[in-house]
Amino acid sequence: MTLREIIPLVNGVVITGEEFLDREVEFVFASDLMSDVLTIKDHDGLLLLTGLCNLQSMRTCEMADIQMVLVVRGKVVTEDMIEIAQDNDIVLISTQYSMYKTSGILYNANLPSVY
Repeated sequence: MTLREIIPLVNGVVITGEEFLDREVEFVFASDLMSDVLTIKDHDGLLLLTGLCNLQSMRTCEMADIQMVLVVRGKVVTEDMIEIAQDNDIVLISTQYSMYKTSGILYNANLPSVY
């Protein structure tokens, strides 16, 4: 499933990376703990769901080579986050939905979790 197909499911808004919406999402991982995110290895096509809106989340994505992030709970993405995302071709999408609801929607759309 592509990001373009996921956006309407979660009532998402694209913040950065509109040119990359045809990326395939193969796995989903939901976490606000960036230390947990760093344990994920070799999962191309990973979509990270998080409510953590700070530089740490973007730096973690940069280090872990995560190219797709869906920010949940209506959190406001900072300008610094947008800059890092743009510099690293990371797609940033936001939704007003909770992490639980967003995870359920994506699970019902047959997207597998990492674990």
